[in-house]
Amino acid sequence: MMPLNPNAKKAIFFDVDDTLYDHLQPLRGALQDILGLSDDFPYSEVYHRFRYYSDWLSEQEGLSAVPEPAAMERMRRRRFELTLEEFGVSLQAGQAEALQQQYLSCQFRILPFEGAYDLIRKLSAEGHVVGLITNGPGAHQRTKLEALDVFGLIPEERIFISGTIGYAKPDRRLFEHVNELTGTLASNSYYIGDSWRNDVVGAVDAGWSVIWFNHREAMPESDHQPHHVAQTYEDIKRFLLSEIS
Repeated sequence: MMPLNPNAKKAIFFDVDDTLYDHLQPLRGALQDILGLSDDFPYSEVYHRFRYYSDWLSEQEGLSAVPEPAAMERMRRRRFELTLEEFGVSLQAGQAEALQQQYLSCQFRILPFEGAYDLIRKLSAEGHVVGLITNGPGAHQRTKLEALDVFGLIPEERIFISGTIGYAKPDRRLFEHVNELTGTLASNSYYIGDSWRNDVVGAVDAGWSVIWFNHREAMPESDHQPHHVAQTYEDIKRFLLSEIS
C-alpha cells in the first residue's frame, strides 16, 4: 500500500449493517416473533450463516448493485430457508415470507452501537471526510438510515448506497468512486466494516486501510490483511486517532 500523504485529506468511511448498528437484533426479533424460538437458540451462529447466504445469494444473482425485485424476493426467502435448515428448523409454507416481513419491520427499530456516533462527530469536527458506504437497494437502505437518524449526522453527499450507484462491495470501483467524488486518495482512506467478503476484501483491493470490526469473532476468508482488527468502538477510536493525529 502507498504511504500516507500527510497533506492530503483523510477519508474515513463506515459500513452500515452490523457496523453502525447491531444487525443481529432484528433477525433475532423476527425469529422469535414468527417461530417462537427460545432465548437459548444459537442466534449468533444463525446470524453468521444468514449473512453468508445473503451475500452468496446476492452475488449469484447480482443483487447488491441494481437488484431485480423478483430475484430480490427470492433471495430473501431462500436465505431464511437455507440458514434455518442448517439448524434443524424446517419452515412451513409462507413462513419464510412472514419472517422477511417481520425482519424488515424490526430493522426500522434499531439503535447505533455505543460510541459510534460520538466517534463520527469527533472525526467530523476535526475536519476529516467522514461518511458511509453500504450495499443494498437505495430506498431500503435510506429507510434504515432515517431510523438511525444518520442524515442529521453525515452530509447526504457522503452517503454511498450501492443500489443507487451501480457498483457493490467488494467491487473496488465503488471505493474508487467514493475517492473521486470526495476528492480524496485511497492512500489516505480508511474503511470500517464487519464483513470480510464485502468490507475487508473490497477496501483492501482498492488500496484503503481497513479496520475489520470483528465483534462477532468471525474467521478470515482469504489472504487479505486488514490493517487493524477491533471488537469495540473504543478500540476503533484508539486506533484511528493514533493513525490520523
